[in-house]
Amino acid sequence: MASRLKLNVWAPPTLTIIALLVIWQVWVTAAQVPATLLASPASIVRAIGRSWSTLWPATLITAGEGFAGFVIAAALGIPLGVLLFRCKAANAALFPLLAAAQTLPIIAIAPLFLIWFGFEPVGKVIIVAIFAIFAIVVQTIRGLDRVPHFYDDVALTCGATRTWTLWHVDLRVAAPQIFGGLRISAAYVFATAATAEYLGARRGLGIFIQAAYNSFRTPLIFAAAFMIIAMTGVLMLLVHIAEKLLIGSAQDNIDPDAEE
Repeated sequence: MASRLKLNVWAPPTLTIIALLVIWQVWVTAAQVPATLLASPASIVRAIGRSWSTLWPATLITAGEGFAGFVIAAALGIPLGVLLFRCKAANAALFPLLAAAQTLPIIAIAPLFLIWFGFEPVGKVIIVAIFAIFAIVVQTIRGLDRVPHFYDDVALTCGATRTWTLWHVDLRVAAPQIFGGLRISAAYVFATAATAEYLGARRGLGIFIQAAYNSFRTPLIFAAAFMIIAMTGVLMLLVHIAEKLLIGSAQDNIDPDAEE
């Protein structure tokens, strides 16, 4: 039964991706689309193989920046979400600033970070953390806000302190929502890092894409995009594994009283 459920989950997207790749390859080949306009899947694979000696080191740079920024965002975002949930004054003072930070286009703030940090990776890490933290904070607040009040009442009646109840009851119940915020952030941290690199860096996938664009080598642009997608998939898988290890599957978190 478990293997059948896994097959039902993975089979549809896998078949869809395969079908799209086949249609893409056939259409580009049959229509004789120039490689500078749209690369075929086969040419992208060949480009990855030919450029691996430069593509892989660039990928490692972007991966390090994206992952570091994500870790910082998670480490700061969850406690900040708890603070904004518990302290209405802090919520009123800080939440609008967080929301405003998300409306800024990266092209508007990247030059400032170039001035402050130069072409070093630390500037890209901070940019990633800034753009990744908002979803984590919002989902932490929403998760805590949806915790039924009787959970706290029971814990406090049994002698627990409010601090213990917050960390051992409220956050445990809100964990699925918090992990939802982590997944949202994980979906674009590497793309954010590559974009920041494109606007100014020494190494990384952003510089790789810039060089490919300047020489009209479209397959290399798709190759870099594939690496960003692959890294994003790996990070989201790590978040999923961490969620299962810490709080179990979705079925384990169903409230038995909800079905009555």
